[in-house]
Amino acid sequence: MGCGVFGHGKGNFVQYVAFTCFVSALGSLILGVSGSVSVSGIAERWKDLSGSKNWEGLLDPLDSDLRRYLIHYGSMVSAVYDSFINEPISKNVGLCRYARKNLLRESGHDNGNPFKYEVTKYFYSPSTIRTATNYLIQSQRPDTVLKQSNWMGYVAVATDDGKAALGRRDILVAWRGTVRAAEWIKNFQFLFVKAPLIFGQDSNPLVHKGFYDMYTAVNPDPILKGVSARDQIREEVRRLVEQYKDEEMSITLAGHSLGSSLATLNAVDLVTNPINKDSPIPVTAFLFASPKVGERNFKNAVSKLADNLKILRLTDAKDIVPKLPPFGVKVNTTLPIISYEHVGMEFRFDASKSNYLDGFKASWHTLVTYLHGVDGFQGSQGGFKLHGDFDVALLNKNIDQLKGNYSLMAPAEWYVVKNSGMVQQDDGTWILDDHEVDDI
Repeated sequence: MGCGVFGHGKGNFVQYVAFTCFVSALGSLILGVSGSVSVSGIAERWKDLSGSKNWEGLLDPLDSDLRRYLIHYGSMVSAVYDSFINEPISKNVGLCRYARKNLLRESGHDNGNPFKYEVTKYFYSPSTIRTATNYLIQSQRPDTVLKQSNWMGYVAVATDDGKAALGRRDILVAWRGTVRAAEWIKNFQFLFVKAPLIFGQDSNPLVHKGFYDMYTAVNPDPILKGVSARDQIREEVRRLVEQYKDEEMSITLAGHSLGSSLATLNAVDLVTNPINKDSPIPVTAFLFASPKVGERNFKNAVSKLADNLKILRLTDAKDIVPKLPPFGVKVNTTLPIISYEHVGMEFRFDASKSNYLDGFKASWHTLVTYLHGVDGFQGSQGGFKLHGDFDVALLNKNIDQLKGNYSLMAPAEWYVVKNSGMVQQDDGTWILDDHEVDDI
C-alpha cells in the first residue's frame, strides 16, 4: 500500500482528496487583484466612483465597480509599506528599497493589475517630529543617507494602459501610515495649530500640530534641499498637470492611518490652492482608517470645497484609530478644550464578520484587514462574502490572523525581504545592500 501525506490507508486518501478540493476551492475564491475582473465599467463610471455625486446609491450595498476601485487605491498605499526600509543598522533606513521605476513591480502591485501607473516622484517628511511611536525611524549609523527625514510616499501618473482602464489620466498621491493601532496610544499629543500655508495667515481653521508639521516642515537633510513634503508634491503635481494639460485628468489621494490625515491636508491644500486655477481638476481622497484632522472650523472650511473635493473615509467598526484624537487644545494653552471632528463621507463596515479572521489575533487597523473588509462587505444589514477582489493570503502578510483551515493558505508574516537585504559577493562575503540607487 502506498503512503500518503496523512498516513496509510484508504480513509487517509479520502482525507487527502478532501483537503486538496478544499484548497482548490479556496484558491478559486480568493482571486485577489490579479483575478480576471472586467474594468470597463470603471473607465466609463470613474466620475461617479470618484464621488461626483457623493457616492449616492453606491455604498450600501457596495457597488461592484466601486469595490474594485477602493481596493485598487488601498493597494497602491500598500506598496509604500512593503518597500520602506526600517532596519535601523542600515545606512538606507528611512528610504524606499526600490527605484521608482521598479517600485510597483518589486512590491507585488503590478502583476495582473490593469490600473497601470508610472511612479514619478518620492516625497519625504522630517523624522524628528513627535508623532506615533515607531512611525518615523532614525538610523543608528553616522553614515546614513537620511539622518533626519523619512520616505513617506510617492506621486504617480496613469500610463496609457492605465488611462484606458481608469477612463482618464489619473495623478495619484499615496501616503503611508502606521501599521498597528498601539502605535497611536503612546507619546502622542493632540495639539491644535492654525494652517497658514493652506488657508492663509488670518484663517480660523485649526488642525493637528503633528500632522501639519509633517506636511509643511522643511526637510533638514541637505540631499532633500530643505523642501517640505507639501512643496515636493505640489511641484510634481504641477509638472504632471502641465505635461498632460490637453487630456482629461483627475487627482486622487490615498492614505492609511496617519497617512490618511496627511492625505486629507494634502487634498484640502490642492483644492484651496489649486495647481490649475483656470480649469480646476477634480480631487478625490480615499482615506483608510483615518483619524480626525481638525476642529469644527476646519470641517466647515472643507465642506465649502465640496464642488471640487470629494472625501471618502473607510472605517472598520472595530478600529479605534478613527475615534482619535477625541479633543485637544491650542498650542501653548490649556483651555479651552476643543473637540476634533471628521470631514467627508464615511463608508463603514465590519471585518470581524469575516470567517477568515481569527478574532483573537486579528488587527482591525491594518490596511490588509481593511481591504479584506471591503471585499466581503454585504451591506450594513448583511453578512460577509468575498467577491474575489482582494487576495486572502495577504491577510497573513505581516501578521498572523488567518483562522483554522484558512491559515493553510499562507504562513504567518510571510512577507520578508530575501536574506534581510544581505547580498553575497563574488568572494563569498556578505554585505547589507538593501536599496536600489535612484534620484531621491
